[in-house]
Amino acid sequence: MTNAEALDLFRQTGALLEGHFVLRSGLHSRQFFQCALALQQMPIVEKFGAAIAQRVAGLQVQTVISPAMGGLVIGQEVARQLGCRFIFAEKEEGKLVLRRGFKIAPGERLLIVEDVVTKGGRVQETLEIVRQLQGSTVAVAMLVDRSDGTLDLGVQTVSLIRLNVETFAPDQLPADLAATPATKPGSK
Repeated sequence: MTNAEALDLFRQTGALLEGHFVLRSGLHSRQFFQCALALQQMPIVEKFGAAIAQRVAGLQVQTVISPAMGGLVIGQEVARQLGCRFIFAEKEEGKLVLRRGFKIAPGERLLIVEDVVTKGGRVQETLEIVRQLQGSTVAVAMLVDRSDGTLDLGVQTVSLIRLNVETFAPDQLPADLAATPATKPGSK
């Protein structure tokens, strides 16, 4: 699946929004990827999962881990496509943690899968969980890399869509965004 084909699926499902948005990072943007709209269609989930699984097939992944909520659907599908275990990290007292009896064995080879990455905050938290438990992160995979590949997570990254989406600090908005009411459609 090419960058253009993946982006077309986002457009077809109405998952690529245009307007004035506040991202989880606190930055503002003219575009927002509402992955849940694309990922509600299981045939699309299967296509995205297969494309990511194909790109990481040689990495000998034992377990896929995703930060909840955004990475859950695509992470589980990638694990299904790879035929491996799937676990997730979730918020507890404002911090991502492993719960529900999930364990990571020392040396276990993990693939982190997320839906959209801008600054990589939740991925960094997930990387730290894997590090603390002495697992080995072989790569980070995502549907959308909003940094156009400039974000350095310290491990190999794989994305279906790489775009340089403009983002702005709240106090540095261009006139058109400042004149448009902002919405925050993602998770809080």
